[in-house]
Amino acid sequence: MRHLLLWLAAILLWTGVQAQQTQKPPLHGKKWMAVTGKPLAATAGAMIFQRGGNAVDAACAMLAATCTMWDVLSWGGETQALIYNPKTGKVIAINALGVAPTGATPAFFKSKGYDFPPEYGPLAAVTPGTAGGLCYMLAQYGTMSLKEVLAPAMDMAAGYPIEAQTANSIERGKKYIQQWPYSKAVFLTHPGEKREAPEAGEMFIQKDLLATLTKMVEAEQEALKKHKSRKEAIMAAYDRFYKGDIAKEFVRGCQEQGGLITLEDLARWKPIEEEPLHVNYRGIEVYKLQEWTQGPMLLQSLNILENFDLKAMGYNSPQYIHTLYQTMNLTFADRDFYYGDPYFNKNRAIMGLLNKDYAKARAKQILPDRNDVAAGPGDPYPYIGKSNPYLHFLEERKGYMDTTNGRKPGGFVPKHDATTFNTGKDTEQLYAQQSADSAYHDRLWRGTTSVEAADKDGWVVSITPSGGWLPACIAGRTGIGMSQRLQSFVLDSAICPFNVIAPGKRPRVTLTPSMALKDGKPFLSFAVQGGDTQDQNLLQFFVNVVDFGMTVQQATEAANINTNQLWLSLGGSKVSDRMPRPGSLLLNNNTPEKTRSILESMGYHLSFEQRTSGPVNAIYLDSKHGTLWGGSSNHGEDYGIAW
Repeated sequence: MRHLLLWLAAILLWTGVQAQQTQKPPLHGKKWMAVTGKPLAATAGAMIFQRGGNAVDAACAMLAATCTMWDVLSWGGETQALIYNPKTGKVIAINALGVAPTGATPAFFKSKGYDFPPEYGPLAAVTPGTAGGLCYMLAQYGTMSLKEVLAPAMDMAAGYPIEAQTANSIERGKKYIQQWPYSKAVFLTHPGEKREAPEAGEMFIQKDLLATLTKMVEAEQEALKKHKSRKEAIMAAYDRFYKGDIAKEFVRGCQEQGGLITLEDLARWKPIEEEPLHVNYRGIEVYKLQEWTQGPMLLQSLNILENFDLKAMGYNSPQYIHTLYQTMNLTFADRDFYYGDPYFNKNRAIMGLLNKDYAKARAKQILPDRNDVAAGPGDPYPYIGKSNPYLHFLEERKGYMDTTNGRKPGGFVPKHDATTFNTGKDTEQLYAQQSADSAYHDRLWRGTTSVEAADKDGWVVSITPSGGWLPACIAGRTGIGMSQRLQSFVLDSAICPFNVIAPGKRPRVTLTPSMALKDGKPFLSFAVQGGDTQDQNLLQFFVNVVDFGMTVQQATEAANINTNQLWLSLGGSKVSDRMPRPGSLLLNNNTPEKTRSILESMGYHLSFEQRTSGPVNAIYLDSKHGTLWGGSSNHGEDYGIAW
C-alpha cells in the first residue's frame, strides 16, 4: 500500500512537469539547415549550401569533414543514411556498411582465443564503406561534383587546428597507435616527448589522406574531360578507391599489419539502396534502416508503447520510467537474438517483430510492479504464418542460470562463463562494482557522430556514420583508418543465429539514423551517437516531442534513462564482458528521491550521471510555417548552422 501511495504521488508530481530552459538555443532557418558533431564540419555543410548545393551535397560535405577530423570515425568506416526525396515523396535507405573479409570465420577467431572479434587493429576491420556510400549518395541524389563537395575536407587534410577532444583521444590511445607504423607517423606528431599527440590548436596535417582524396578528385575530373556525366565521373572516383591504386595500397597496408582484407573483397563490395522499415505511431510514420542495424528496436518499442498512455503517466515519472525500461528490455532481447544481415538469411523475423499484434502480446508481458530479470526474446514467427526455426536456440538459452540472482536471465549465459559473472559478492556490492566499471560504460556508450541536413526544396538527410575511430589503424600510405566494426559479430549461434560472422556478411550495427513523416510530409530527422544507447535515447527524444510536446532543442537536452539489460554490441573479448545486467538503470542526477525510492523497491539498481539524454541532433520541419527548427546536443561539440 505504501508503495502504491508513493507511486501515485510521484505521478501527480510529474504530470505537470515542463521541460527546463535549454542550455543551447534552438536553430531556426528558412532555406537550409546543417547539424553535425563538430563545428568545423557544420561549417563545411554551410559552405556547400551557400554555393547552391542541396541537402545531400551538404550532408556529404559534412560526412567528409567529420571523417577527416576523426570525429569518432574516419574514411575507412561505414555510413548509414535515410534520405527523403521530395521528387518521389519517399524515404530511401542507404546501406554503406562494409562486410567481413575473406577468412573471417568463427573458427579463425576462436583459434586465437576470442569469444568475439577484437576491438582494435587490422583484425577488427570490415571493408571500408564510407567512401563508397558518399560517392553513391552524391551521384544519385546530389547536384554538385565530388571536387566541390570534398573541397572543405581536402582543405582540412592539408592542415587544420585540431581540437582538444581529438588531440586528447590520440594521446590516450597512443599505446595502440605506437604498434601501427602508419598510424604512428600520422598521429604522434611529437615522437619521444612526454605528450606525443598534437596539442589543441596545433595544425594537424594529413598528407597521405590529402593524396588519397586528390586521387579520387583526379579520377572524377579525368572522366569529365572524356565527356562522362556527373554521375559517371563520381563513380570513376569510386572505382579508383575500390579497384584502383588506392585499393591496392589499402590492401597492402592492411595485410602487412596482419589484416585479412583482399583486393577481391574491395572490388566485390557495393553500397545498397534499400527500402527502409517503418511503423505508424499515433499518426506519424517513423522510418528506420533494416535489421542489419539496431534501428527496428525503436520501431518495436513504439509499437509496444502505443498500448500505454504515456502522457498521463507524466514525463520521467516512476511509472513512465518502469514502462519504458521494460519495453526496451523486451525489444533489446529481440534485437540481440533476431537481428542480422538480411541478405544472408531467408528466415527473416522482422515483419513478425514489427507486427502490431505481436507488440500487444509483448506489452501484456510487462510486469506492473517490478523489473523482469527474465525478459527474453519473443516468438514473432506465428505472426507471419511461419514456425520458428530457432526454437532450439531459445530452449538452450533457457537452460542457463544467472548465478547472481538464481533466476533465468533474458540473455544467454554460457556455463563456462557463469562463474565469471558471480564474484561471490552480494547483489548490491556487485552492482556497485559494475557502476564503477569505466571499461563497461565505454563499451556501452562508444560514440560515433551524426549528420542532419534539410533544404527549402524538401530534401532531408539523416546519417549516422562511424568506424575507424581513435585509436585507428591506418592502412598503408592511404591515410585511411580501418573500421573496427567486425567486433559487432558473434561467433556463437546461440547468442544470435542471424549475426554469426561469415565472409561477405555485414555485422549487425548500433548505427541508426531516423526520420518521421506526418501527413505524408517530412516531420523529424534525428540521430545520435552512443553505441547501444542510441535507440534508447532516440526513442525518448521522439516521445518527448510527440507525447510531451517538447521542442527539438528541449528534447535533445531532456533527461533520459538508459538500460543495461542488453547484450553489448561493442568491446570486450569474452562473453562475460558483454552479458546483460538485469535491472541496471542509469538516471539523471536530478531524479527526485521519491522516484529513486520507488524504482529501488521495484528491483532496479540505480546509477546516476549529470547528462543522460545522449548527444541527439535533429531537425523539425514546421509544415505550418514552412520553416526549419534545429536541435543540437549540449553534451559535447555537436553544432548546427542554419539560414
